[in-house]
Amino acid sequence: MATAMTLTSAAGVISLLDEPEPQLKTFALTRLDSIVDVFWAEISESVGKIEVLYEDPQFMSNELAALVAAKVYYHLGAFEESLTFALGAGSLFNVNDTSEFVETIISKCIDHYTKMRVHNAEVTDEADKKVIDPRLEAVVNRMFQRCIDDKQFKQAVGISLETRRIDIFEKAIKQADDVQGMLSYAFKVCMSLLQSRQFRNTILRVLTSLYMGLGTPDYINVCQCYIFLDDAQAVADILVQLTKGDEDSVLMAYQIGFDLYESATQQFLQHVQAALRGAAPAPIAAPTLLNTKRSSTDVEKKEEKDLPMETDDLPAPQAVVEPETSTKIPVSLNEADSQLQLRLERLHTILGGETSIFLRLQFLIKNNKTDMLILKNTKEGVRNSVCHTATVIANSFMHCGTTSDQFLRDNLEWLSRATNWAKFTATASLGVIHKGHEKEALNLMSQYLPKDMGPGSSYSEGGGLYALGLIHANHGGEITDYLLNQLKEASTDMVRHGGCLGLGLAAMGSARQDIYEQLKFNLFQDDAVTGEAAGIAMGLVMLGTKSSTAITDMVQYAQETQHEKILRGLAVGIALTMYGRLEEADALIESLTRDKDPILRWSGMYTLAMAYCGTGNNQAIRRLLHVAVSDVNDDVRRVAVTCLGFLLYRTPEQCPSVVSLLSESYNPHVRFGAAMALGIACAGTGLKDAIGLLEPMTNDPVNYVRQGALIASALILIQQNESTCPKVVHFRQLYAKVIADKHEDVMAKFGSIIAQGIIDAGGRNCTVSLLSRTGHTNMEAVVGMLVFCQHWFWYPLTHFLSLAFKPSCIIGLNIDLKMPKVEFRSNAKPSMFSYPPVLEEKKDKAKEKVETAVLSITAKQKKKDLEKKKDSQSTIETMEVDDSSKKDTSKDKKDKKKDDKASSDKTKKAGEAESSETLVSESPSTEKKEPEPNFEILTNPARTMKAQLKVLSMETSRYTPVKDLSHGGIIMLKNSKPEEKEDIVETVQAGGPKADDEEEEPEAPEPFEWTED
Repeated sequence: MATAMTLTSAAGVISLLDEPEPQLKTFALTRLDSIVDVFWAEISESVGKIEVLYEDPQFMSNELAALVAAKVYYHLGAFEESLTFALGAGSLFNVNDTSEFVETIISKCIDHYTKMRVHNAEVTDEADKKVIDPRLEAVVNRMFQRCIDDKQFKQAVGISLETRRIDIFEKAIKQADDVQGMLSYAFKVCMSLLQSRQFRNTILRVLTSLYMGLGTPDYINVCQCYIFLDDAQAVADILVQLTKGDEDSVLMAYQIGFDLYESATQQFLQHVQAALRGAAPAPIAAPTLLNTKRSSTDVEKKEEKDLPMETDDLPAPQAVVEPETSTKIPVSLNEADSQLQLRLERLHTILGGETSIFLRLQFLIKNNKTDMLILKNTKEGVRNSVCHTATVIANSFMHCGTTSDQFLRDNLEWLSRATNWAKFTATASLGVIHKGHEKEALNLMSQYLPKDMGPGSSYSEGGGLYALGLIHANHGGEITDYLLNQLKEASTDMVRHGGCLGLGLAAMGSARQDIYEQLKFNLFQDDAVTGEAAGIAMGLVMLGTKSSTAITDMVQYAQETQHEKILRGLAVGIALTMYGRLEEADALIESLTRDKDPILRWSGMYTLAMAYCGTGNNQAIRRLLHVAVSDVNDDVRRVAVTCLGFLLYRTPEQCPSVVSLLSESYNPHVRFGAAMALGIACAGTGLKDAIGLLEPMTNDPVNYVRQGALIASALILIQQNESTCPKVVHFRQLYAKVIADKHEDVMAKFGSIIAQGIIDAGGRNCTVSLLSRTGHTNMEAVVGMLVFCQHWFWYPLTHFLSLAFKPSCIIGLNIDLKMPKVEFRSNAKPSMFSYPPVLEEKKDKAKEKVETAVLSITAKQKKKDLEKKKDSQSTIETMEVDDSSKKDTSKDKKDKKKDDKASSDKTKKAGEAESSETLVSESPSTEKKEPEPNFEILTNPARTMKAQLKVLSMETSRYTPVKDLSHGGIIMLKNSKPEEKEDIVETVQAGGPKADDEEEEPEAPEPFEWTED
């Protein structure tokens, strides 16, 4: 060591390379290897000699020569040459070494290997494939072995996916200590990071075999894999197998059914249902919706007045968990087949969605906590038709799925001011309020639907069809055929507009050719209003199909039409058709983004967002950012920035850093896009960084930028309270302030009113999330958010946001698909996840006279009058004292009692008034004394935030959940005491909670005999 320290030059060692003896050359190379990090510059001048020794096949230490050469080139910065010689060093290149040289070369090695493996995987012609150096593969294999030996299994999985090494992928998962955890990690990485659809499907096939190979197969995740593989038959086979098993297996089958309904498309679910029908011992009838087969004359018979929604008298929605078919089991079946038939019919109903929709509806009706005072104040503050429409939309958002139309019935005269398209929007808003209330949909909307005889308002009729679509969004059933027939018979463009939108919503993702052809027929009528809705609806029906016929039809007509409205509708429709197709959409995106028409260029941006939604693809983000700063059209730039939100919603914390500079752009359209991107990507998160960027934008000099910032802030702050996000108080006050300000612009007011509706969506029980509970992209929410963004051009499309509203709940079900009375313990303070406080109604103050100017002469006169009054008063008081001594003492007591009673009555009335206006002021002293508990007991069905699910548990209960409570949503419960009677949660009527005076009816009088006297 001391010798090495005193060495000042490598010249002597280098000179040994010229010696003829191989032993001396080997000694020289060994010494150079130990000093190369210090004398690399000097050695580099003789690197040619070292290379000659490496290439000499007779030289025994040629691997050592390669290692020295590799280190020299590494220090020179020539990494490719260094890599070549490092590979030549063979086993002397120690991958387990932690030196900077080894780490760098391994990194370069893996990058080079990955590049070649990906290239070979993507080319189809064998001649184009590159030959991979076996030495390179050997180094990578040693690196993999190092990862496994060091128990760095996640690293091994990541590199194996990058290098397309499926063998290592399987090996890393199988040898892991926590195989289940590694499978979950691999599945997450596969779905979020793999950009190649073909390779992703290959990995999903591997994952399904690994999941099935577990001691207890993970059927839930296997079925999630099959959804992406579009293998409905495999899912059906698993479900049939489970239904034939014991009670635990049946519960698992039902759980998978609920998860499938939340994650899969209508088309996929229909294929699974068809397979189940084929496996059943007896025929299973397709699920029917009550009251859908009604003629227009039947609808007309129901006479109702102008706009009241008479829903109070409607029958309560019956539980659809056991449809009529489930009770009619053929007598010829034996006991085992009868039981299987019943189980398959229940599963069939679950996959149809009737059970999920009914349960969510029950939850939203039961827990409706809408603050009506907010709507009242907003109604009183609006003075124009735009804000009137916004208030109607906000009301529908606030009551989304609650079936409570109380606000509309209480304000019929105010509502009747809506005319033309505002009337269309107001009628359609009923569809948002009654979302999921499918059983009574036609009864509810009967007065607004087209009739065979008699004139009707075309705007109301169009709105009624649109409302039916919103009620049945992504769950059409038989209402789809009803809407299709109404569209065929429609005679006005307003009715056709509503019919197209309603039909597109109901048949979303079904790819039904007859519906597509009817929509195309309406498109080719070349009517601007009808064509816009038809273009969007075509995309909705063909959602994610990548249908070449549909793409050709839409792009070709878009390039020919002269109507901008039709072009805008087709632009959205094209994007929807390519939903989730990844690299398969690249060719279409390229052609659209190079089109001379700006609308088709922004269609290219939306197509990019839909194809790569949720992937965070770097190339896609780079392209959007390039267009955002380079395109000559403001609309294209705005859309490009907005689309960033669709790519980044899996990693919302990244979005603020990506759009921070764009939010300060000189171009207001770009600023608006940045606001919307934040709202979409960070929806429901309450992210501080995102709010920090939006806050200054709420004071932007441009009106529509303020509108975008206000709407985006509500999307981010939905279901946040003061404990989880203190800024929410400021923004709620800001919305009210903007609405009340008479000098504020209409566009900003529109944004504030919509924001109020969003932040309190679904009776304060809904959130906005583009991810499903299972971690997959929520197709319905993504579609709703995309079309909602078109409110920039057309206000009625604002209703589409209701598709992104999801109840924040946990619902426990027993094997009979009923809700048992169970309790969940939330191990957090109640205030942490409580509802926001309701507004306090301002007390009516006595009107005070305005202080008038007082002249000096008036003041003098008043002074004189006051002095006179004092003199006369003193005289009267003296007289009263004299008289009072003569009064009876008993009278004093009576007067005192009267006064006491009067004062107590006044106090009581005042107390009643205050209690109706505010609950905050009650007993403040006792509130301070009682410390807040550290937990809260929730009853089934329970409102639970996403963060709250992590602290949820079921203690000392007879029920055990089939899957972890942290997933939330509908969870099957195993009953450990089936012999004991179960307490079942009672169902509630549609129409929302009734007023206090309606709830407390007086008791009936006791029986008596009436006689005439």
